[in-house]
Amino acid sequence: MQIIADLQIHSKHARATSKDLSIENLEKYAKAKGLNLLGTGDFQHPLHRKEIDSYLSEDNKGVLWTKDKFPFIWQTEVSLMFSQGGKKRAVHLLIFSPNTENADKITSYLASKGRLDYDGRPIFGMPCKQLVHDLKKISDSIEIIPAHAFTPWFGLYGSKSGFDSLLECFEEETKHIYAIESGMSADPLMIWRLKEKINIVSFSDAHSFWPWRLGREATIFEIPDLSYENIIGAIRTGNGLKATIETPPAYGRYHFDGHRNCNFSCSPKETKKLNGICPVCKSPLTIGVDYRIEELAKEQSGFKPNNAKEFFEIAPLHELISFIFNTAINSKKCWEVYNELIKKFDNELNILLNVTKEELTKNSINEKLIEIILLNRKNKLKILPGYDGEYGKISLPEKQAKLF
Repeated sequence: MQIIADLQIHSKHARATSKDLSIENLEKYAKAKGLNLLGTGDFQHPLHRKEIDSYLSEDNKGVLWTKDKFPFIWQTEVSLMFSQGGKKRAVHLLIFSPNTENADKITSYLASKGRLDYDGRPIFGMPCKQLVHDLKKISDSIEIIPAHAFTPWFGLYGSKSGFDSLLECFEEETKHIYAIESGMSADPLMIWRLKEKINIVSFSDAHSFWPWRLGREATIFEIPDLSYENIIGAIRTGNGLKATIETPPAYGRYHFDGHRNCNFSCSPKETKKLNGICPVCKSPLTIGVDYRIEELAKEQSGFKPNNAKEFFEIAPLHELISFIFNTAINSKKCWEVYNELIKKFDNELNILLNVTKEELTKNSINEKLIEIILLNRKNKLKILPGYDGEYGKISLPEKQAKLF
């Protein structure tokens, strides 16, 4: 069976998240998106745990189900801030539990290290290797995955507080790290250049349930049936890990270098000319993922390992509609067009990846929208790269723009 999963979710109890972020809304919009598995998010937070227990029932395979039979697995994210190698570090890690019993044990362990009630993504002052060691003592079935591994501030490889390799970060516990999460500003083609022996997964880091956030990045599994063991087995071995769905890296908020407050961004090549200094404020630039990949790369651009998995780069459908109709992403017009498309073609990922030009035309879809959907599918959109927390901005290839 094919499962399209987004396993990096937050609750409304995490900072900078929607106050309406609930299991009910996650289920509703996951179905519209075309997802069929989510992470619970923030399971250690006491209030969110009450919601999980109220709305979800666990089967004997470690999968939690809503009353309408939509599945979740136990998932949370923690922020570790510590010193290692003479440098201050900050790394976000995803944690997955095989069942309720182990989720309780993880929660008790985290509670012994600090408060759990102030943020859905709690902060702990311990190194990554200690967390991995301690959780593996609870159960080897617990999975730990570095989240958005290349973002400057909280990525494993981040330019501001990260490491140069998995081994440098996790040391003797590296043997327990089987995958990294690519993050919006990087894709497998970039990550392969590092030649780390690691699988790649992709998840949204959703801070709301809206379909331009939820499932904007996801992982496609092909497994015999839905169970925690089969999902984690695919992540660990690569067998059953079919593909990832990525946003184009330039769409991500940390692809290029720059300063948001100075309204300045630039490519790695320009950053080197500037010696890493912002020409506006004369302070060091926030170095983005593209630059960081070049720093760490062991292979030239275009390198592809023998065991490389397929990946698709697509911008969310709301972004395309918003661009074509020159309207806000959450406008009434945008929703009218989006809902009509979902009504005709079932879900967003089906529209972005599968529905043919002939089917779109036959259903009287706006011609400009058809063209941008197809360009998006072929990864031929032009995107002004994001930087220092600013999302990239979609435009069109020059030739295509003239057609409009």
